[in-house]
Amino acid sequence: MQFIKYAGLSARQFDISIGASNGYTLRMQKNNASIGSDVIETIVKTYPQLNLVWLITGEGEMLKQAEEELILDFDDLPPSKKNEIEQLIEQKIKERQQEELQRLLKEVTEEIGKIKPNKNTD
Repeated sequence: MQFIKYAGLSARQFDISIGASNGYTLRMQKNNASIGSDVIETIVKTYPQLNLVWLITGEGEMLKQAEEELILDFDDLPPSKKNEIEQLIEQKIKERQQEELQRLLKEVTEEIGKIKPNKNTD
């Protein structure tokens, strides 16, 4: 009920949003009943911002920290930060290319070492 109030929904609107029968949420509240795992799964899928631990136990924060707040939009960064990120990406690409070249060189060297010289060829 706390989330329903927070979301500005009526109990009926919430029931509809999770595909529950008419009056489901109010009946669960009135009877102090537990809801099934299938309903919890539907709630979490419908409202991914809800913290599952909070939903089940009532502990912690009601909402997850928004991932959008944690991820910066590259286009919104100042030019100096964009440049710094691009340089780091280029450096990582070069490092991976060097690692791949070293691995290929090792493989080729091992293959050459396996080839036995043919005595008939001079």
